[in-house]
Amino acid sequence: MFLFLYKKTDLKDVIKTPFTCENLTMNQPNQLPVWKSLVKHHSHMAHVHMRDLFKADPGRFKRYSITLDDILFDYSKNRITDETLALLLELAKASHLEEKRDDMFLGKRINLTENRAVLHTALRNRSNHPVLLDGQDVMPDVNRVLDSMRVFTQKVRSGEWTGFTGKKVTDVVNIGIGGSDLGPRMVVKALTPYTDPTLRVHFISNVDEADLVETLRPLDPETTLFCVASKTFTTLETMTNAHSAKDWLLAKLKDPAAIAKHFVAISTNIEKVSAFGIDQQNVFEFWDWVGGRYSIWSSIGLPIALGIGMDAFESMLAGAHRVDQHFRTAPLEQNIPVLMGLLGIWYDNFFRADAYAILPYDQYLEFLSSYLQQGDMESNGKTVDLDGDPVSYSTGPIIFGQPGTNGQHAFYQLMHQGSALIPSDFLAAVESHNQRTEHHDLLISNFIAQTEALMIGKTTAEAKAELIAQGTTLTGEALDDLAAAKTFAGNRPSNSFLYQRLTPQTLGSLIALYEHKIFVQGTVWHINSFDQMGVELGKQLAKTIQEEIESRNLSKPHDASTEGLLNRYIANK
Repeated sequence: MFLFLYKKTDLKDVIKTPFTCENLTMNQPNQLPVWKSLVKHHSHMAHVHMRDLFKADPGRFKRYSITLDDILFDYSKNRITDETLALLLELAKASHLEEKRDDMFLGKRINLTENRAVLHTALRNRSNHPVLLDGQDVMPDVNRVLDSMRVFTQKVRSGEWTGFTGKKVTDVVNIGIGGSDLGPRMVVKALTPYTDPTLRVHFISNVDEADLVETLRPLDPETTLFCVASKTFTTLETMTNAHSAKDWLLAKLKDPAAIAKHFVAISTNIEKVSAFGIDQQNVFEFWDWVGGRYSIWSSIGLPIALGIGMDAFESMLAGAHRVDQHFRTAPLEQNIPVLMGLLGIWYDNFFRADAYAILPYDQYLEFLSSYLQQGDMESNGKTVDLDGDPVSYSTGPIIFGQPGTNGQHAFYQLMHQGSALIPSDFLAAVESHNQRTEHHDLLISNFIAQTEALMIGKTTAEAKAELIAQGTTLTGEALDDLAAAKTFAGNRPSNSFLYQRLTPQTLGSLIALYEHKIFVQGTVWHINSFDQMGVELGKQLAKTIQEEIESRNLSKPHDASTEGLLNRYIANK
């Protein structure tokens, strides 16, 4: 038993304060000499303004930007110098990042708590070089499922596959949750210009009946195809929605034989799929080495392939594979995911930045922030390290965001003038998929201007001079107060991703960059980025509470608040 005593203070300060018990921290990064060097370096950099860094170095953009195919990664607007980068790269090496990266690609069981390999990279291995898991090449199985997806999607998109009454499918409804929903939902929206307008793709995830009812309301059972995505075919929310969707279908089509023509499954549990009424020929397999939030590259991507076609889906795989090659082979100092991850650690662990904003200036990327929120926070939201010891430093910032320019009228105020430091990523395309050039020019103007404003800020003297130039009648204290309100500290860090166009290949590359960033940070933090034990407790308790609601009897003791809520609900149900 360990007892930790500390003064009442901010929770983040407690988490970041190293414990004194050496056996708890022997493998943790804040015990490395380079971490201590970074602490010392931060004490200097905390007082350095990026304005001055840019003035002192006209070549800063060129030195601190990297191009990968059509993607420009500009990280020059960060509170870093060459010394910062050298120390961060030393931290990566001291954390054995290169060796652990190779372990992942080689199929070693790096998901230690579940004793699983982590091979989402094999799903997009367009080189088709063997990938061994316990001595067995997984690529034949991967290719077999891709071939099955191609055959099926071509049948549906061409009209060869028809519903029970012989009508062509016009609407596909994906039923899943978490990674089985967020990934396909995000990609289908992102690649809207590549979809077939005669085959609409919809998504149901929330167990709230409103999600199901409102999605199905305008649809016709005779022309609707459901994809039920659940590895075990037991996920409570997904199966509740799937059974209700089956009831909706049979209410019109009557014959249970219709299920086989209107439902397909993405699952490994053939027995339960068959019991549901789905033909075994229409079950698309994936494997336990595919984590939910990394699964869009697998058959979980079936609704994507139905929406954009298999060629475009495989183009997305190719974009991700290109990043895999870059991550695996590029020197650390020229490696985009490595730099993304290390910069995030720099702010999270040394500047105590608790949040990180993902800001796509592209309405098609409406769901990107939510998707990456799950990918990052479910992966690295951990307080126990790989040795089972409590971590003594921050892991996993809060990820949030929404498309620009909407976010500018929501939370950017806090980013510009709030007391919290919030690093951010900005993403935009040079070319729009649409024709109104003036809209896109305005969009990109805001994209670039926001990164400049966050970096450069505005001094009180500049604000006062601007007010006077505008002809203000204020003087004295009133002028000083207004100038103070219009002061921006600046020095707020950001990365910019500028790519030619949001194509399937580019989107695949962007997603893979963030996946590997998450891996880099988890490796340095010495945590398992590939389990998600934190989602289980609420599910377990929900089962008990559901039984109590159905029986109207509180069979197990609860705290006073939980009992009060339950009694109120049961009494008024």
